[in-house]
Amino acid sequence: MRDRRSLTSATATSATTTPALWPDVLIAYVAPALSAGAGGLLTGRSDLTVAALTSIAGTSALVAALAGIRLRRRGVRAPRAAAPSKALRALGAGLVGAALGAAAAHLAVRGLDAWPAPFPSGSAWPGRLRLDLPLSAALAAAITTWRWYGARPASATKAPQTTQTPQIAQIAQTRKDTA
Repeated sequence: MRDRRSLTSATATSATTTPALWPDVLIAYVAPALSAGAGGLLTGRSDLTVAALTSIAGTSALVAALAGIRLRRRGVRAPRAAAPSKALRALGAGLVGAALGAAAAHLAVRGLDAWPAPFPSGSAWPGRLRLDLPLSAALAAAITTWRWYGARPASATKAPQTTQTPQIAQIAQTRKDTA
C-alpha cells in the first residue's frame, strides 16, 4: 500500500494553476474602453469615444480570449534550460498580435470600401481601424501572455530540487518495500 503523504505531496507539486479566462477578457474590454472613452470625452472627440467601445475594447477582448484559449490548450510544459523569459514571450505575443491585427484591419478597411457601411460617409471610424486593431491586439496579447506565464506556480517554472541524502533515500525505499 502506498503512503498517503507521498500521494498528497506528489499531487501538490505536480498540480498547476491556470488563470481564469473571463477576468482577462473582462479587463481587456473595460480598461481600454474606460481609458480611451475618457480621452474621447475630455478632448471632445466623439469618434474616439465610439471607437473606445467598439474597435479598441472589442479587439482587446477578442484577442485576450483567443490568446487565453491558446495558452490554456497548450498547457504548462516541463521547464527547459533554454526556455525564453516571460518578457520575451510577451514581446513575441505582442508582435504576433500586432501583425494579425494589422492584417485584420487591412481586410476590414478593404471590405468597408467595397460594401456600403452602416455609418455616415464622413465618419473617421473606418480609418481608425488601421491604428486601433493592431495596437489593441498587441497590448491584449502581450498582457495576457505576461499574466499567463506569471501565474504559473514556482514548481512549474523551476526544476525540482532534491534535498534527500542517499541515506535518507535508502531509508525511504526500505519503508516503501516493507509497506
